[in-house]
Amino acid sequence: MARDTTDHTPLTGKTELIDYLAAGSKPREAFRIGTEHEKFAFFRADNSPVPYFGDASISALLKGMQGKLGWDPIMDGENIIGLAEAHGQGAISIEPGGQFELSGAPVETLHETCRESNQHLATLREVAEPMGIRFLGIGGSPKWTLAETPRMPKSRYDIMTRYMPKVGSKGLDMMYRTCTIQVNLDFSSEEDMRRKMRVGMKLQPLATALFASSPFTENKPNGLLSWRGDIWRDTDNARAGALPFTFNADFGFADYVEWALDVPMYFVVRDGRYHDCTHITFRQFMNGGLKGEIAAWEPTLGDWTNHLSTLFPDVRLKRFLEMRGADGGPWRRICALPAFWVGLLYDDSALDAADELTSGWSHSDVNALRDAVPAQGLKAAIAGKPLMDMAKEVVAISRSGLKARARLNREGQDETIFLSTLDEVLAKKSTLADDLLSLFHGRWNGSVDPVFDEYQY
Repeated sequence: MARDTTDHTPLTGKTELIDYLAAGSKPREAFRIGTEHEKFAFFRADNSPVPYFGDASISALLKGMQGKLGWDPIMDGENIIGLAEAHGQGAISIEPGGQFELSGAPVETLHETCRESNQHLATLREVAEPMGIRFLGIGGSPKWTLAETPRMPKSRYDIMTRYMPKVGSKGLDMMYRTCTIQVNLDFSSEEDMRRKMRVGMKLQPLATALFASSPFTENKPNGLLSWRGDIWRDTDNARAGALPFTFNADFGFADYVEWALDVPMYFVVRDGRYHDCTHITFRQFMNGGLKGEIAAWEPTLGDWTNHLSTLFPDVRLKRFLEMRGADGGPWRRICALPAFWVGLLYDDSALDAADELTSGWSHSDVNALRDAVPAQGLKAAIAGKPLMDMAKEVVAISRSGLKARARLNREGQDETIFLSTLDEVLAKKSTLADDLLSLFHGRWNGSVDPVFDEYQY
């Protein structure tokens, strides 16, 4: 997330929190696609991580991109921590370990998404090349220890870094040593949100399997295909996972609000200063929990918006839905991940088919799959059926949805072209993680260093 929100509108009750989410509903013709991707910055001379400060650094990359794009700087004190396009058409941010993120503009087609990511990477190369910096597109940091990984001077992350070890064993790895690709998608009503959330929650482990690309940690195989997926199993389970109430037939905005109210907060921002609020839930905050601790203790709409951004379920609800299950990956996967979900969720017939296909999956079934996928990938099973078979059916449904959208590029091709990466995975029965492990044990002669050459942007 590029920028925390400042909105001083006072909050007086739960209805306002529900109404905030419901206001995200929009007509189908206004649906957009927002794609985010993260990548690891490294020095090509020795594959070492890039620090925040210095002539060749994360801060220098941000300033260089500002000069190229003309976007507004986002500051945390004296430090630049991101960039925002003035009219909301995209943002650049940094994750805790210096992972460089593009939050793409809301666009109408996947063709635009792919052009946008391509242009971003081309511009970033222009800035980074003179500094000897390049970028790695996989889901987990393959080489650097946590101690070797730089830390970004961002107040929000300072609070999270102190808090994570209190609530899980892997939160710092999540923050500092993983990368993702995710897509943000719209809904037209509470019912539409419900169906998309339900299908999204059930199929998120499948996305983790299809996009698995984090088999290395600290210079060796870690025994997993998606280390990132395993990390999310014990990061902060109070705010993460496949939320059981989203499987209910009558799930709605109010249910998500009730859950969010009882999740511990991270912070509130007052006069540009971050106040650690990890000792109270948002419900306690609404009931005066910060009275006497800070001067402006009354909750605001900006506080609620920021709190929603600190929740990490497999599908996150804001005024849109965020699909959060996939590892990061090479350029083609930046296009494939949104294609997978757009095909499933933006065509009514495809959404009906996906909903019907997964209708018999219980929350315990999905949780079991979520636990199995990091190690087993597409060899896992769901409700007694091989996940590989299910993957073929789901990708076929996605393809049908993209065909029905009939959004063509200049060459007359529809958006199904972006599923070719997944077609290869299914045809070979081999994920990117499997391919990386084969290279490690073969041509790479037991070294992870070649990944920096062969999978860089």
